[in-house]
Amino acid sequence: MPASGSWARGAGDSDLPAQVNTFIGTRDEGNTFPGASAPFGMIQVSPIGSHYAGWRDGDERIRGFGHSFLSGAGCWEQGGQVSVLPVTGTIAPGGDFDTSKVESFDQLKYGARYAQAEATGQAGDYRVKLTDYGGIAVETTALTRASAERYTYPSSAKEGHVLINVGQANEKHRVIGSEVRVVGDRAVEGKITTQSFCGGHQYATWFRIEYDRPFKAFGVWGQAGGTPNARYSMESEHDPLNGAWVSFDLSKGKAVTAITAISHVDQEGARTNLKAEGMQGGKLRTLDAMRKDARGLWQQALSKIKVDGGSGDERAVFYTALYHALLQPTTGNDADGRYRGYDNALHEAKDWTYYEFFSLWDTYRSQNQLLALIEPQRARDIGRTLLAIDAQGGWLPRWGYANFDANTMTGDPVTPFLVDLWRYGALKGMEPQAWAALRKNAWGVPPLASQHQGRAGNVNYLAKGFVFFDRAFPAKGMDIDPQNGASATLEYALADCSLALMAGALGHADDATALQKRASNWRSEWDPDLHEAESGYSGFPRPRLEDGSWFVPPSGTYSPRSHYGFHEGTAWQYQWLVPQDVDGLAQAMGGREQMGKRLDDFFAYDLLVADPKGAARKAWVGGPYSYYGQYRYNPNNEPTMHVPALYSLIGQPWKTATVLSSVQTLFTNAPNGVTGNDDLGTMSAFYLFSALGISPLMPGTGTLLLHPPRFAKTTIALDNERTLVIKADPSTDGTPRFVRSARFNGKAQDAVWLDVDALQQGGTLEFALAAQPDQQGWGTHAGDLPASACPVK
Repeated sequence: MPASGSWARGAGDSDLPAQVNTFIGTRDEGNTFPGASAPFGMIQVSPIGSHYAGWRDGDERIRGFGHSFLSGAGCWEQGGQVSVLPVTGTIAPGGDFDTSKVESFDQLKYGARYAQAEATGQAGDYRVKLTDYGGIAVETTALTRASAERYTYPSSAKEGHVLINVGQANEKHRVIGSEVRVVGDRAVEGKITTQSFCGGHQYATWFRIEYDRPFKAFGVWGQAGGTPNARYSMESEHDPLNGAWVSFDLSKGKAVTAITAISHVDQEGARTNLKAEGMQGGKLRTLDAMRKDARGLWQQALSKIKVDGGSGDERAVFYTALYHALLQPTTGNDADGRYRGYDNALHEAKDWTYYEFFSLWDTYRSQNQLLALIEPQRARDIGRTLLAIDAQGGWLPRWGYANFDANTMTGDPVTPFLVDLWRYGALKGMEPQAWAALRKNAWGVPPLASQHQGRAGNVNYLAKGFVFFDRAFPAKGMDIDPQNGASATLEYALADCSLALMAGALGHADDATALQKRASNWRSEWDPDLHEAESGYSGFPRPRLEDGSWFVPPSGTYSPRSHYGFHEGTAWQYQWLVPQDVDGLAQAMGGREQMGKRLDDFFAYDLLVADPKGAARKAWVGGPYSYYGQYRYNPNNEPTMHVPALYSLIGQPWKTATVLSSVQTLFTNAPNGVTGNDDLGTMSAFYLFSALGISPLMPGTGTLLLHPPRFAKTTIALDNERTLVIKADPSTDGTPRFVRSARFNGKAQDAVWLDVDALQQGGTLEFALAAQPDQQGWGTHAGDLPASACPVK
């Protein structure tokens, strides 16, 4: 597939879907998918290759086109169900075709090579040509609940087939049960039960595919091979090969169109979804008509932010990041409103949308605030969904996957996520329900029988002020807080501060006081005597054992670069996770001057100044999963996402500008143009905020940091037809620019931050930028800085 987004670069500015290059992030574990989806779509149609996420740029063969994917997730088992592939040749009962390249009904063997240089991907529109089987052109598009594919077979072919594989999906996605049924002479439907994300619970996907012409022949296959004219097959995880084939007479036309719909409710749900979006007047819609609608949906969604200026590559990066940020969470209710809840019962969403797939540990840091700003109604429905999960399952989720909690990742991400939705105004009318759910979560632990893990370390945290470190603590999923006790404590304390702000505003004074006190629990993990000889610094967070003693590894010496006690990071990364009390953190580090020096070493700041275009990849980027043994900034992972802002919060805003300019060099118009896993739009949203010139600070405060924007003019569509316009004179040569002054709605803006309430009213934010920083100028005075949200009293 293309090494860069040449198609996107050639598009006109007014055609925003054409600005998107869906191949960005498909290499170096960005884990995005290049295929078609609607904004927040239930269904996606994309190629399956040899990578666990579905596709890696440069994969040798397309094994099939799957219909369920997550964008940017960092774990295995994430989709690819209903894998279909058009082929030519003769299908024999044993599964052999009339080509030596295909040996069986195993997609690892019958997968097709393709014309990589000719593949194209824009928002809602993916196309590729298979070079095996005589050459078959494949076009795909997708609406919210139904997708379309058109296969144009070679002119020499008299008969064409489609293989519908229900027993195999992505490389490591474990199918544990499947059924397939040929219905009449134009449809195939069935059910696929799969193991979920990171080895979690099983869940079911129902599907229906309808074709625009009748079958000439059909059959099914299983472990024993193929059976022509058979209509039904069912297999278990012990017999993974299962599927159906349908054949078409190509004498009256070489193109065949398939419309597919899925449901997580039942078979009738898939049929309902296909009728709602894939049919009109009792007939199947054409791919061209559906593609036009899909691009219309994306034009509307991407128009929420319009940028002027920048190169074609820069606009492709920006709009692809916005595209990735608007893919998830996915629509969970069928067209009739039904959805399967966390109690496994069927419920109905009337006049609102129920959502699925919540990577909260990631999205609470950037994507959540972006949606609350530019998609307020969706943000409201997302909040309503989380509260429905609590009502039906008994607890709020940690990593919501389909209709259960995968319990992946650590800490308490749902609290800052929901509190920010409240602060951005997305929970109006739902505050009592939200407070009750969040308070229960913050003071309790789900019972053993519950599928939810919640704050698994809460008993010790509430009693002693820290989550103790225990690598053997039993987990309900892949991760659990005591196995990462030090980082979990920091995450709990951050969450407690955000909830304290909500409690105080809602009139729960006693609870607000208790939560404010708990927000300082980060200090219980701070070892002031922990000295690192390599750097010369003293004072780092460190895991404690249940009796309160500091953890000592078998080597006898604990290093701040050790992985013990920290989730996907080290003490060097997690020492900064105190956004609720920057003043207190600075004091623990020996004062603001010493904190600034430590930040300089963390970012390799001198290298960034010397080589602003190339230092980030040299100084920061190891492998996509280089979480451990690190002492430098890790732009591939979420725990350090907020750290560039800390410079501004200690009066050094020019250094925030320098770091964010270097961060932006890691986002490029190329398959490796996302830094690390995109994590359901999180890293893309982080980039978007850095490019806009505003970035969210401590959850619950509603404050957004101001810094140099990347584009000359940006227009953000807000609620109630308001707009926020951001203007500047940015760099054109890739070197950083620095804020000399700022004005908001014509008035001087001396503070380095603005409140979301003011931004949501709309207006114009203007930056005067300079090539050199003024270290005594804008944003350097004490009165220009926001106060700590939860300072130690």
